[in-house]
Amino acid sequence: MYTFEEEKLIQEIKEKNLKRILLQMPEGLKKEGLRIAQLIENKTSSEVILSGEPLWGACDIAILEAKSLGCDGIVIYGHAPFMNIDFPVIYLEARYEKDITSLLEESYTSLKKFKKVALATSVQHIHQIPRIKEYLENKNLEVIVPEKKGHAFYDGQVLGCEYTSFKNIKADIILIIANRFHALGVAMSVNKPVILLDPFNEEIISMEEEKNKILKQRAVAIETAREADKIGIIIGKKIGQKFGSFDTIKEKIKKLEKECVLISMSEITNDKLINLKDIGAFVELACPRIAIDAASLFDKPLLTAREFSVLCGDIAWEDLLEKGFL
Repeated sequence: MYTFEEEKLIQEIKEKNLKRILLQMPEGLKKEGLRIAQLIENKTSSEVILSGEPLWGACDIAILEAKSLGCDGIVIYGHAPFMNIDFPVIYLEARYEKDITSLLEESYTSLKKFKKVALATSVQHIHQIPRIKEYLENKNLEVIVPEKKGHAFYDGQVLGCEYTSFKNIKADIILIIANRFHALGVAMSVNKPVILLDPFNEEIISMEEEKNKILKQRAVAIETAREADKIGIIIGKKIGQKFGSFDTIKEKIKKLEKECVLISMSEITNDKLINLKDIGAFVELACPRIAIDAASLFDKPLLTAREFSVLCGDIAWEDLLEKGFL
């Protein structure tokens, strides 16, 4: 179902004259890692090290890991360029080729009462946008493809953590061709209905119920954190996961007459935080989806920088609902 662009991969490795490569693959594609590594070594003079670490997104490029292993380049599957990197990186997007016509027909039931539909996909489906747009327009729907903004590499691309392209879009509903992770991110970022068409799991889902569940969790997390006497600020070590200034938040915590502790982490887990027993709540400045999506995995409240702004009174909860959590 996915294309691995082997010829392009080999050509770019040869052009860049890479001698040792770190191969990063998302969990869903990692089973192909051994095959891709062997292909590279058979077709080039490069040595390949397959990273066993999770790949959470294009923000999670393992530059430090590559350098520590003496690699002179990285191959990353399943993502498009996200930021400027001063290190050789080859992106292979792993486009999804399965026919989704029947799912489109099913999705029309949820879309037909609206006039303007915004259409966006993850990078795996970006090549399908013209056909999907044509299909919906033939159903007399006006289709808007969001222009690329922020970290998006393509028009119509949805990312996992940043939704600038969707903020001021003039549409009645948003159709996301991707998975729950991407669709929930859009739903938490805009005050519009969001429908997910998931080609892999072959399902059509309104994100409203899941969004409302998360909103209740976030409200409880903010109010619980308000009672904490000591707040930890978690500074992400990954170069693509920087959301907020720890200096600014540190000063605001002091104004609230609470103690503040600065903490650095590459992977934020409850097992790590549970040992910091005296800290009642955390503000994490790495990936905001950790706090929003994984709240049930943590014993103590974990807030994003925007949610902390509600706690300290800089913005109202209603503003967060209107302008988005991401």
